Amino acid sequence: MEAPETRYAETPDGVFIAYQVVGDGPVDVAWQFDWLGNVDLLWDVPMYADVFEGIASFARLVLHDRRATGLSSANVPPPDLETRAADLRVVLDSVGSARPILAGELEGGAASAFFAASYPERTKAVVWIQPRARSVQSDDYPWGTPPEELALSDQEFQHWGTSEGGRLWAESEAMHGHIYTEEHIRAHMKLSRGTATPDVARQMTENWHETDVRSILPSVGVPILLLTQGMVEEEIAEAEYVASLLPSAELRRLPVGQLFSAEVISAQVSEIRRFAGVEPIRHELDTVLATILFTDIVGSTEHQSALGDRAWKELIKRHHAVVRGALDQWRGTEVDTAGDGFFATFDGPARAIRCAVDVTQRVKELGIEVRAGVHTGECEVVDGKVSGIAVSTGSRISSLAGRSQVLVSDTVKGLVAGSGFTFEDAGEHELKGVPERWHLYRVVA
Repeated sequence: MEAPETRYAETPDGVFIAYQVVGDGPVDVAWQFDWLGNVDLLWDVPMYADVFEGIASFARLVLHDRRATGLSSANVPPPDLETRAADLRVVLDSVGSARPILAGELEGGAASAFFAASYPERTKAVVWIQPRARSVQSDDYPWGTPPEELALSDQEFQHWGTSEGGRLWAESEAMHGHIYTEEHIRAHMKLSRGTATPDVARQMTENWHETDVRSILPSVGVPILLLTQGMVEEEIAEAEYVASLLPSAELRRLPVGQLFSAEVISAQVSEIRRFAGVEPIRHELDTVLATILFTDIVGSTEHQSALGDRAWKELIKRHHAVVRGALDQWRGTEVDTAGDGFFATFDGPARAIRCAVDVTQRVKELGIEVRAGVHTGECEVVDGKVSGIAVSTGSRISSLAGRSQVLVSDTVKGLVAGSGFTFEDAGEHELKGVPERWHLYRVVA
């Protein structure tokens, strides 16, 4: 099939995202690439083109290259999960797709799950092929790449896009039961060069190695189809574990065979077609994934006593103006204000952190200091306002922060890999009224 016409969508920060639309079926399927992606080159590779042609035969398929890769703007850092979600919204708006099915494999499926949790009103369903919630093994996640084998991927970057790099990739895949032909290896090399330069590929991989989406999976309220082959038993166990974290997951096993064989591709396309044809039950959207930010002035009582009521009232007005200016800049939503404290929400954790750091720096000019806490979790929506245990968690985290400190939960840290933040370990803490112990981190400004 000849590649469709490539167009560009411009994001609010001036980045151009390359995208294509093919097919005219009754349902939209928006595909997010794992990490190899070039919307022009993929149509020359049968093992990818066959999948996309199959989907386009019954749906309107939307493809795009993530920023820093493929045909999209290359002079920008690789995106984190939050930026990927924002860029996808821009593409969907450009093509008039109000509520598509999101599809992708491995990391692409993780990004789709994050989008679905953050924007349930923009997501009809999710298809996640080879589901993986994190890529590196840990004590509580015995799948993925063992930490001691990460050096092998580093060797691939040293031979990026070459025959040696292709051979190293094929050897690592063979460890999981996936055997690739010389044709597959040549296609991988070509796509590698067409996707990114070695430094960008290395950064994308490091971001994925640091990402952990387990904490947000219970917030994915839309139907989600998980497809696994189970070439090795560990893959089945991993898929079952991921499914256990999702409220509305359906796990289906593809035929055991090579990943891009005609039989497997046909089964994969058929499963997506079947899933797309099932009209999900419409539920009222009474929960949403949100990032919670709490701030308050440190030593407010002492300041008020020293200044007197009139001067304190004037200082509070100036403080509020600073916080609201930062919320406007970083697209936060003010939920409540009590005295000298603010409670706000964001649809992504990176902007919440940047807003919090911004506020802690700006208010110093007023002769005061604030502390801030950031947490991401599923919130109940009552009369348009968020509430629930995630809100309480954010409030408790804020109360533990020191002067001019931004304290974040482990959940937030796992979602902002690649965003450029540096964290210091703040240890485990009991949060009053919140179950379990929580590992917290300080943001290094």
